[in-house]
Amino acid sequence: MPLKGYREYRRREYCNAVQCPVQMMLNKHKEGSEEYENIRNICKTNCIHTTYEFHHWLIENGFEIIKKEDRR
Repeated sequence: MPLKGYREYRRREYCNAVQCPVQMMLNKHKEGSEEYENIRNICKTNCIHTTYEFHHWLIENGFEIIKKEDRR
């Protein structure tokens, strides 16, 4: 549940924003189809972007990463 005045990151928002070639291929297929799942495996096992790139894109686009405090 997003905080008031914020919205949550949408699935594959980064991938579409940077026009990842793998995401562009995914967009041509129906989600759940065999072709889609075969291409999706590239994302799962061999993403062409780094967490560094993703993290900095989040910051540049106003996203904040939050975590609920531990209750100990």
